[in-house]
Amino acid sequence: MTTATALRDSDVHDYVFTFSYETYNDAVERGMMRPPDRILQTLMTSDRVGGLLVANPFRSLPSVLGRRMTNADAPFPSGPRRRLVQPSRLVRADPTSPSRLLATMRRFDDVLRENAEEMGLTAPRVITTNPLVAAFAPFAWAATVTYFGRDDWLSAEARRPYWPAYRAAYQQISEAETGVAAVSQQIIDRIRPRGPWAVVPNGVDPGEWTGPVPPAPEWLARIPGPRAIYVGTLDSRLDVDGLVVLARARPDVSFVLLGPSGDGSAVSVARSIPNIHVHDGVGRAELVASLRNSQVSLLAHRRTPLTEAMSPLKVYEYLAAGLPVVSVDLPPVRGLGDRVLFADSTAEMADGLDHALRLGVLGEDRRLRWLDENSWSARHRAILQLAGRSRMFHRRDEQGSDR
Repeated sequence: MTTATALRDSDVHDYVFTFSYETYNDAVERGMMRPPDRILQTLMTSDRVGGLLVANPFRSLPSVLGRRMTNADAPFPSGPRRRLVQPSRLVRADPTSPSRLLATMRRFDDVLRENAEEMGLTAPRVITTNPLVAAFAPFAWAATVTYFGRDDWLSAEARRPYWPAYRAAYQQISEAETGVAAVSQQIIDRIRPRGPWAVVPNGVDPGEWTGPVPPAPEWLARIPGPRAIYVGTLDSRLDVDGLVVLARARPDVSFVLLGPSGDGSAVSVARSIPNIHVHDGVGRAELVASLRNSQVSLLAHRRTPLTEAMSPLKVYEYLAAGLPVVSVDLPPVRGLGDRVLFADSTAEMADGLDHALRLGVLGEDRRLRWLDENSWSARHRAILQLAGRSRMFHRRDEQGSDR
């Protein structure tokens, strides 16, 4: 982490937090389990936070009105010094035109500023998970701006139309010396921030992983062991072809794919293999029980620019469950200890799988110590340190230029 003014334990600041493309309701529905959700949880509970304004991204006005009429969204614990704001417009999607996108970010900035003033927030610290907001919203009214990068958006194929905007945003974030916290060094290297930065890998909530091993879910109990489990969205990141090769080479092992199908075709071939078992996503308690009743875990990703910059949350949850991990060799996964075993590809994981089975589940004392060392609360100290620094390096005026 580059040098920034130290934050004392007694320092209390007002904060503004913005989601990227999802909402507070989305976070609640998925169990507040992704890195941005966890940051928000910390802001909502930390004694270093005074006032807190939380902002969803723009949504279409008809959608916003419809959800309000039907009470479709999860309630937010509002108060005089705590508020959730839902900006609206006629269309949901951001424009790709540079001039229209800049106007959109200025409008978003206006919404935040007006709400912050109504709440009486003083010199608020902004933490945003959207690089376009971090780069192009003026924030002349904020004390500091910190961008939190959980993915390299320039590698997200689904966001390809916005790649030119992300490229410009990374450049602006660097030139404005905006603070950057990212889940991997690879994201830091792609942004090349000139201001303060920190690598803040993913973590775990120890409370989810302590206590005796819960009973296996009924569907999992029917699958014979040993079980090698992969959790997460079953989409193009998953190396299905390599997994099929591995499963055929090791018919004595049951391979469990647990998660929603982001692309149904991605796992259609895997479903035809007798020892590959595909199950839809489950709630947090059932996910924990599934991992703690497996023997080995897998990070069976394809190697792409996107996966090479990720800090896979699943690996931390695998380790929280005490499981050995067999992983494709990706930079953000290196250095996580001798219970993470690497292979050049998913198809070549057979030897690592045997080694992992010999290692077995981690002893309870060591597992509990690992949970404490890798808790979200420990991770977020660095983010609050960045956001709580005493000044913004280059304050932006209302036209979005540096001064």
